[in-house]
Order: sequence, then C-alpha cells, then structure tokens
Amino acid sequence: MTPKALLKAPIAHRTLHDISDGRPENSLAGAAAAIKQGYAIELDLQMSKDGVPMVFHDYSLERLTDETGAVAQRTAEQLGAIRLKHGNECIPTLEDFLKFINGRVPLLIEIKDQDGALGPNVGALEQASCKLLNNYNGACALMSFNPHTVAKCAEFAPDIPRGLTTGTFLAQNWLFVPEGRRMELAGIPDYDRVGACFISHHVMHLEDAVVTYRKQQGAAILCWTVRTAMIEETARKIADNVTFEGYLA
Repeated sequence: MTPKALLKAPIAHRTLHDISDGRPENSLAGAAAAIKQGYAIELDLQMSKDGVPMVFHDYSLERLTDETGAVAQRTAEQLGAIRLKHGNECIPTLEDFLKFINGRVPLLIEIKDQDGALGPNVGALEQASCKLLNNYNGACALMSFNPHTVAKCAEFAPDIPRGLTTGTFLAQNWLFVPEGRRMELAGIPDYDRVGACFISHHVMHLEDAVVTYRKQQGAAILCWTVRTAMIEETARKIADNVTFEGYLA
C-alpha cells in the first residue's frame, strides 16, 4: 500500500516554516504556506499530559517557545496557550491541525518516540492519533523511528500507509538508546514485520546497502532533510521524494 499521494509533490519538513516571515515549524502559518505552494506537509506529534496528540517536534519546550520543561508534563489546554516563538499562534493539537488542512495536501506524520529508548513502551499516543486519523478524509501516512510505534499504528489504523524513519542511528543523536539497539535499527529489520510500505531515510546515507535492498524489494524511498537544490538533485537519483526545508524544492 504505497502512499502514492506522498510521491508527487515535495514534502515540507515540519511545514513550510520560515521564522523571518512569522512561520514557525509545525505551525498553521507554515501549513498555509505549504498549501499555497502545493507541497505535501511533514509534521511531528508529541503527547500532552492528558493524552492529546500535539503537533510539536521537541520533547521539551525551550527551543520553540519561551517556556521550559517537558511537553508531556503539560495538559493540552496548557500547551494550547503557549505561543510559538517567531509567530502569532500557539501549539496546535493534531485535531485542530487536521481541521485546518482539511485534505488540501497530503500529510506525512511522524510520531515521536514515547518510550525513551525506541523500545516497546508505547501505545497511548499512537491510539489517540489513529483515532483522529481514521476519521480524516485527506491523504496521510504515518511513520516513526520506533518500529514498535509503527506496529501500533498497524493495529489501530491498518488502512493508513505506514513506514519507518531511518538512518545511521549515531550515538550523539540517540543518547539514551543502547548501542546494540542502535546498530540493530540501522539495518531496518522490522520493515516487513510492521507492514511498512516506505522508509524515510537520512539524505546523506541514501547509498547505504540497506536502502538499496529495500528499494529492490519494492519499498518507496523518501528522505530527510534536504536543505539545498543541489542535494535534492543528488537525492532524487535514489529517492522517490524528498522532505525539505530552507529553500523551495
């Protein structure tokens, strides 16, 4: 079940954000800009203290807002009152984001790991997100670095295309994940088990043997994150589509 809608237009990473124009990442303003350009949209989900999917990338608030502390320690109501830096809006819920998009462009939705070490202690965010998405009429696909999350998506939303976010899983990017687990995940061993139909791989490692193998086996290949037209040109020799930011793909 290839996410065909996500293989057409380039995918704006965390919406088409540009803080110089008042468009923070994962914002409705960034989404509006992507829609205007005809791009698909990649977004991230974290969970509030009371179990509501929030459109937000980081686990903590300080980089993207003037608040500090963990997203998971605030209720949806509290998070919805926190203003994003460089913009005129607050952190949106997934429900509000879906209402705003209303099927106008495809969505690539990354569920951020809630286990802490890419392990099996997940399910609540996946279930809450899939409940909303099962009632959404627009084109969308789900993905995560955590294969256990993708397996939960298969359970809660079997008809929504799903994939694995992949890369080299270097230690500096995954401080709380044991080396053995990182090495295991780099080989993308869970692709078939979770019923994936695509991977979104680190753009600088598209020539990895594991990517070649999955492509030969019929997987759609997306990549993250392309930041120049030159890199995009090279990536498209392998990837079926790109997730981009910082320029217009």
